[in-house]
Amino acid sequence: MLLVLAMFLCLGAAQASPRPVAAPPARLDHVLLWGRGIDQITSVMAVKLGFQVRPGHDPDGVANRYVRFADSSFFELLGITRPDPSFDPGMKEDQLALKGGPGSRSFGFRSAALDAIHRSLKGLGYAVTPFFTGPDSKKPGWRLFAFDRAPLSSNTFFIDYAANYAPDQIDPANADDYRVTREHPNGARELSAIWLVSGDAESDRRQLEKMGFGGAVPTRLPAVGARGFCVPVGPTALLVLQPDGAGAAAEAMAAGGLRILGVSVGVAELGRAQRWVERGYERRLATYRGLSGESFLAPTRDDLGLSIEFHAILPGGAPCAGASI
Repeated sequence: MLLVLAMFLCLGAAQASPRPVAAPPARLDHVLLWGRGIDQITSVMAVKLGFQVRPGHDPDGVANRYVRFADSSFFELLGITRPDPSFDPGMKEDQLALKGGPGSRSFGFRSAALDAIHRSLKGLGYAVTPFFTGPDSKKPGWRLFAFDRAPLSSNTFFIDYAANYAPDQIDPANADDYRVTREHPNGARELSAIWLVSGDAESDRRQLEKMGFGGAVPTRLPAVGARGFCVPVGPTALLVLQPDGAGAAAEAMAAGGLRILGVSVGVAELGRAQRWVERGYERRLATYRGLSGESFLAPTRDDLGLSIEFHAILPGGAPCAGASI
C-alpha cells in the first residue's frame, strides 16, 4: 500500500525557529520496516515474536506485509523478492543506508487535520512536499505529505485515510473478520512509542516543539544505553535519544545512525508475550521498569535491525508519564 512513501522521504534538517505552534491533533501511525527478505521478516515477526502477519502486495520485486493493531496502528514489513528489483529513489536510499540489511528509517504521524498541519509547517519554513494519494488514482484511499528535508533524525510523513479506504473492513457484516486480523498470539494491542536515535536529542526535541509537539520529558533508557526526551504525540509517544555510554544506541550510531532505534508495543498480558518471545528465541528474558511500567526487550536487533520493547498496557496511562529522570 505505502511503498510509494519512500520516494518522498529523504534525510536533512529544517531550519530552527523560536515560534512553537499549537499541538496538532495527531498520533503515531506506522513504521516502515525492512527485512533481509519478505519471508525472513515474516518468519521473525510471526514465529519468534508471536505477531499475526497479514498479506500485502509484491510490485516490481519489493513486497510488503502488515502487522495491524487494535488501535489502528501497524508495522509495514518490506522485503526484496527477486534479483534486480525496481527501487524508487527512497527505497534505494534505504537500501544504501541499511547496507541491504534489516532496519527502519521512516515512520508516519496520522491526523485528520492534514491541510491545517501542512499550512502550519509550510508557514514555519519547513520544506513540505505536495499531497500524494494512493494506492492509485482510481482508488485514493490514503493521503499524505512528507518533507523534502527531514526535520528529525529519521524520515517522517503525515498521513490520513479515507472513510471508505477499506469498505470490506468497515462493513458490519465483516466485523469479526476485522477484529481477528488485529488479534495476535502474543497479545499485542498497540504501537505505543517509536524511538529515534541521533547524535543530538536536544535538536530533535526543538524541532518537535516547533512542529507543535511540546511537553518533552527528559528520560533515560538504560536497556539500550540511551538518554534524551519522551515527547507525547496524542495517545502515543516519540522518544528522541542519543547514546549514553555503551549499548544498542551507540552501536546503531556506529552502523550509520539516523534511524529508528526501537519501538514499544503494548500487550494485554506481559507474561504471555514474554513466554512467546522466550520460546521463539530459546532464551530467558529479564523484565525491567520501563517508561510504560513493567517491560522486557525482545532480542530482535540482529533479525530486524531495531529493538522491540513489550510492556503491559496501563489503563488510563498517559504518554511519557513514567519518563522523568
